[in-house]
Amino acid sequence: MKITFLSHSTLLLELHNKKLLIDPFLSDNPLFDKNILKTYLNKINIDYILITHAHYDHVCDVELFYRYNKNSLIISNYEISNFFYSKKIKTYGMNFGSFVNFPFGKLKYVWASHSSSFKNGIFGGNPGGFLLHSDEGNIYISGDTSLTKEMCTIPNFGKLNISILPIGGRFTMDVKDALIATEYLKCNKVIGVHYNTFDSILINKEKSKNIFYKHYKNLILMNSNTSINI
Repeated sequence: MKITFLSHSTLLLELHNKKLLIDPFLSDNPLFDKNILKTYLNKINIDYILITHAHYDHVCDVELFYRYNKNSLIISNYEISNFFYSKKIKTYGMNFGSFVNFPFGKLKYVWASHSSSFKNGIFGGNPGGFLLHSDEGNIYISGDTSLTKEMCTIPNFGKLNISILPIGGRFTMDVKDALIATEYLKCNKVIGVHYNTFDSILINKEKSKNIFYKHYKNLILMNSNTSINI
């Protein structure tokens, strides 16, 4: 499985020859190179778009990417899926429940402690994250969330290779909370997201990585448009 960090909480997962875009927020993202966005729109075929919740910094470019990828499938909670379905976009609605099988593996929509509404105020259903299991690896994409004991249930479904957690604080966990989350998740390898995009979620990257390092854990803070394999 290849994981590419684009910016903020937007990632691209590649597994089983499928490309999954997570929470697309690029065109209005102050940190993202718009020339790179053109490359992604014109040269990369997106098969699935996963949405954790309805806030603008997670759904901004859903319709943009869909215009370039008319065969892609939006996967999110029931309310978000219905919202985009009303715009004649193909969707697959889920809720907190069982794993659902897809060609790339299986997904489980899991709890996040946050809020969820579109920019126009329309309710976006319950915020969540995704637990993705495949024979190429198991990952937990938490979405925007505070530290929550619900994370303790995640290891019951299988060992994680890596977790993707917000670390910017104020609206989500901060770095110290994410460190505690590694104990709940029994996963010492974390990709940090949702930080430094705005003044309200600034962190010191080196200090943050050292907090993890001192506890023999690995906080990965990736530059935009860089990738790792698990």
